[in-house]
Amino acid sequence: MARIALTKNRADESASGDLKRGGTCNVTSRYRWAKRTMDVVLATTGLLVLFPAIAAIAAMVKLWSPGPVLFRQQRVGLGGRPFTILKFRSMMVGASGPSITTRTDARVTPVGRILRRTKLDELPQLWNVLVGDMSIVGPRPELERYVRLFPDAYARILTVRPGLTDFAAIEYRDEEAELGGSPDAEATYVQVVLPAKIALYHRYLDEMSIGTDFALVLRTLAALLR
Repeated sequence: MARIALTKNRADESASGDLKRGGTCNVTSRYRWAKRTMDVVLATTGLLVLFPAIAAIAAMVKLWSPGPVLFRQQRVGLGGRPFTILKFRSMMVGASGPSITTRTDARVTPVGRILRRTKLDELPQLWNVLVGDMSIVGPRPELERYVRLFPDAYARILTVRPGLTDFAAIEYRDEEAELGGSPDAEATYVQVVLPAKIALYHRYLDEMSIGTDFALVLRTLAALLR
């Protein structure tokens, strides 16, 4: 697949701090090997242990509304390469609307509302991790049109695999509820939420280590159980 070529635009030129940071991540080959090993072990274990839950959720999605069990969407991954991210479908098929979803979005099915609130809709991404599209821990993958808004910042972010969780995923766990209170969710996401998440993505890149990864996994589990 073709890589995404990033070019400057007004959104990036008007940004400051982390939004203009470029460069690479200074991590060792040993760390990359250990991280990939952790990804494979955790993703494989998760898929095997959670298989009954995954099967039950798939059945609920299929029975509640017509359409496919999985939602597939193109996101930008390592090196700017697009990949297909997997989620359990949480919306009615054919429903049109904005790309930003809020807690009160009428397109979301009752089952989908529960899945999104508990983050169970993201369980299929364990497969994305297993095949190498994603990592357990890393910056969340974004749509190409949002990546293009901040090319300098994403030049560094895209030097690592996107992940299931990171500092931003924990901090913005209730993102849909927060955006629901905005009169223009799209503008709020682009102007407020995404820049804040980008700063947290760079924090992760600055602190990358196996210790940081394990700590973020534990923090994520604790947040989901609250």
